[in-house]
Amino acid sequence: MSSFHKLSVMAAAVFLLGFMTFGCARPAAESPPEEQAGLRVPYVIGIPDILRITVWKNPELSVEVPVRSDGKISVPLLGDIQAEGLTPAELKEVISGELAEYISSPNVTVIVIQANSQVVTVVGGVLRAGTLPLNRQMRVLEVIAAVGGFNTWADRSDIRILRPTPEGLVSYRFNYSAYVAGKESDANILVEPGDTVVIPE
Repeated sequence: MSSFHKLSVMAAAVFLLGFMTFGCARPAAESPPEEQAGLRVPYVIGIPDILRITVWKNPELSVEVPVRSDGKISVPLLGDIQAEGLTPAELKEVISGELAEYISSPNVTVIVIQANSQVVTVVGGVLRAGTLPLNRQMRVLEVIAAVGGFNTWADRSDIRILRPTPEGLVSYRFNYSAYVAGKESDANILVEPGDTVVIPE
């Protein structure tokens, strides 16, 4: 079974879960505020990103490691280090600080070589339900187009974007028909990593 087919099977499970959680999702009063043009938010490491840790002049301490399901990575000399939720710059400071106990003035570089945590899940009435990597900023319609577009049975008037927040799950509504008719122009929102786009059938 291909990786995409495996993801599609997983997406089907998420689809069912998505409908089950509609009753628990808090409807948003309006579209979320968008970032200012040109503003770039620092990348936050997540599960299951792959990181390259390089310690200058210490190749035995330089490794490529996955962020495990517990949010940690394994680093020579240091053991397990929390990585999830930190930026590469913050993780660099943590590793440098702890390595300073073993080597003088460690010069550490942290690079995200696979941004596997930056994904959006699309389920329901599309041609290829599954998980899509977010390699750039994308809006709801771009995400739907990237998975093949709507299928014959899609309910285009009640698309939901489920977004986990510290306050709980929030549901944003997108009415495709109203949008293409020139109404609800702000409903085609930017998706974020971790979002689930649900297209009912």
